Amino acid sequence: MLFNSFEFLVFFPIVFIIYWLLNNDLQKQNILLLVSSYIFYAWWDWRFLSLIIVSSFIDYTAGSKIFHAKTERQSKNWLLISLIANLGLLGFFKYYNFFADSFSTMMTGFGWQPNDLTLNIILPVGISFYTFQTLSYTIDIYRKQFEPTKNMVSFFTYIAFFPQLVAGPIERASNLLPQIEKKRILKKEWFNEGLIQILVGLFRKIVIADTIGAYVDTVYSDVGIYNSTTIVVATFLYAFQIYFDFAGYSDIAIGTAKLMGFKFNQNFNLPYFSISLTEFWRKWHMSLSFWLRDYLYISLGGNRKGIKITYRNLMLTMLLGGLWHGSSWNFVIWGGIHGLILSIEKFIKTYQTSYLWKKFSFLGYPITFGVVLFSWIFFRAQDLNSAMLAIKKICQFNFSAPFIGDINLIITSALVLSLGIGFDFFLFRKKIDLENLAARFSILKVAVLASVIIVLINLFYSTSNNFIYFQF
Repeated sequence: MLFNSFEFLVFFPIVFIIYWLLNNDLQKQNILLLVSSYIFYAWWDWRFLSLIIVSSFIDYTAGSKIFHAKTERQSKNWLLISLIANLGLLGFFKYYNFFADSFSTMMTGFGWQPNDLTLNIILPVGISFYTFQTLSYTIDIYRKQFEPTKNMVSFFTYIAFFPQLVAGPIERASNLLPQIEKKRILKKEWFNEGLIQILVGLFRKIVIADTIGAYVDTVYSDVGIYNSTTIVVATFLYAFQIYFDFAGYSDIAIGTAKLMGFKFNQNFNLPYFSISLTEFWRKWHMSLSFWLRDYLYISLGGNRKGIKITYRNLMLTMLLGGLWHGSSWNFVIWGGIHGLILSIEKFIKTYQTSYLWKKFSFLGYPITFGVVLFSWIFFRAQDLNSAMLAIKKICQFNFSAPFIGDINLIITSALVLSLGIGFDFFLFRKKIDLENLAARFSILKVAVLASVIIVLINLFYSTSNNFIYFQF
């Protein structure tokens, strides 16, 4: 079920009304959330519900066993069971064909033609997100940073909670589980904030991302027939398509949760207004960035074992972070580019002269955006050959026919993009978080803003396009 679909427009109000009618019975509320979340997920394919239920049961059991283990060995064994079970399911469904195909290609290079090893596997929606979410629970218990819940319904609801089930934010148990296990109150200010954030999310998705995505999809479907300028423009637009698409999803998820009485962590904080790639990753997909930092980078040793090991850890973290996004060498290279630049930034920060750094620090904004823009080519291209062809075409500097394609679509994309960037710049200059925007507005301003957004959504809405991050 999509947030930007008619089905969700019917589904959510029904759940919302019944949910608050059950306000005097916390257990019934949580059961409703669990059942509703399973219905929400089953809308795609009910068969994959079994994976969520199996994963939830394994980690509910493992969390309890880890906490009550009498020895470190027993505790570690149960953590390994959790890791192997969850990463095993993720690895099979998401990466089996990637590694099988890579192995076949490598063997072909040595002169051996193996049989086709790939399988007809469907990638379950959201498996990357809820796998990381459930793993954080057992790892935190193992690290003695969190105590397991005794309520199975609460834990299963934590894993399957529908606002963030299929594309995040990746919520830690320490933040979400305590909220599930205590009475919620419908707060007027949260209702206003949540409603505005949902509408802004739909605006970002439907009006901006889907509009500019039409041009991006046309160009990147066959980069070989387009010139340098057209591919550069499409790549520039894609940078904002993926931002407004995923930030829009996060906005809807956070806003929906607020209407249900839950407070999610922020997932985007105007990442393109970043002076360094390090800052960019503190603002982009923050729940994943902090997950990779806390559970992978720090587990590898972080920056505690010398500068060379720090560079290694950064590269490994970003390479694996790239692979998390997709089973393709494109994503590995994308992660490698970010890992390399992050390492260079750490080197500069270590050996910089404060005078030069302060004098030329303003260059960090265009350089950071340029690096991110270049790396998006690998992220968006259909495969590695298409990515390399796009780069080759860009380097031909063919400006003879600046724009190939529908000029009207380019103009429309420019107009809606200017609205999105202008709104973000307003938030940046005023230092206002979108989560708290409604709280700073009067009722009249909230009503006007909501009306304008609703009108724009209706003008641009044509089809229920998937969110980009559903494929990950």
